[in-house]
Amino acid sequence: MTAEALVLPRTSDDTARPLRSRRYKRETFLAFVSRWCVVIALSVIFVGPVIFIALTAVMSNDQALTSQLWPHSWHWDNFGTVFRKAPLVRYFANTLLYAVLSTAFLLLSSIPAAYAMARLRWKGRNLAFLVVLTMMMLPPQVTTVPIYVLWSDLHMTGSLWPLILPNLFGDAFSIFLLRQFFLTIPQDYADAARIDGCSEFAVMRRVILPMAKPGIAATAMFSFFFAWNDFYGPLLYTSENPDQWTVSLGLANFKGLYQVQWNLTMAMTLLVMVPVVIVFFLAQKAFVEGVTLTGVKG
Repeated sequence: MTAEALVLPRTSDDTARPLRSRRYKRETFLAFVSRWCVVIALSVIFVGPVIFIALTAVMSNDQALTSQLWPHSWHWDNFGTVFRKAPLVRYFANTLLYAVLSTAFLLLSSIPAAYAMARLRWKGRNLAFLVVLTMMMLPPQVTTVPIYVLWSDLHMTGSLWPLILPNLFGDAFSIFLLRQFFLTIPQDYADAARIDGCSEFAVMRRVILPMAKPGIAATAMFSFFFAWNDFYGPLLYTSENPDQWTVSLGLANFKGLYQVQWNLTMAMTLLVMVPVVIVFFLAQKAFVEGVTLTGVKG
């Protein structure tokens, strides 16, 4: 029996099967797009500007902000040029000092206040919480002038300390966020610790805080991101002292000095964005969990 005799003739089903498979894949893809079209559109809207900044950062100065969106040649030396034309290391150091200290002071002061409003029973607790909510609704511009006069009388303007030290007195939003998270922790754990002889401070430190790590992480990230991106505060207190400028103020000044060199401006923008993106992805799980669980119980 020859090999040709063993070959079976192809039927119509064998021919139609690849066509049906391709049609099924195409319909599945279209169904996926139609189901997630809003999410895809929002993703493109969000990622588009970041891609534009990244591509412009490695363009030549002549090609930047032209109709040609893809670089003709890749100028990776733009990032080195930014460090030579601006004291970017000093800007990063000042911003890191501002963000880290303000976040640490904020947690140090807000955690006990939130714990007292969530777990302790004392006269005037609801009134104090109402005051916290009122402070959240108060525009910061209302208190700018008297607070600036206060720091000016203390001869501390021209530095970042007027932005760092107030965090020792807590923050209304952080107290509210932590209080709502503390309320989600069952009371039985704290009662068991008190029966074992723990003081109220020990209950907070050994029982509540370890279980509240997601909420604390979310609060810390909100504070860190605010300090890192803050422009109004450093402009108000350090505008006359370039040695104390943060990255946001330095970026605005760099754009003013080199407004025609958009490739360098975008390169500096990308460098400023990178640390925040890294911090978010490293703590993404705790941040999302903290925001999701906050407010489950009122």
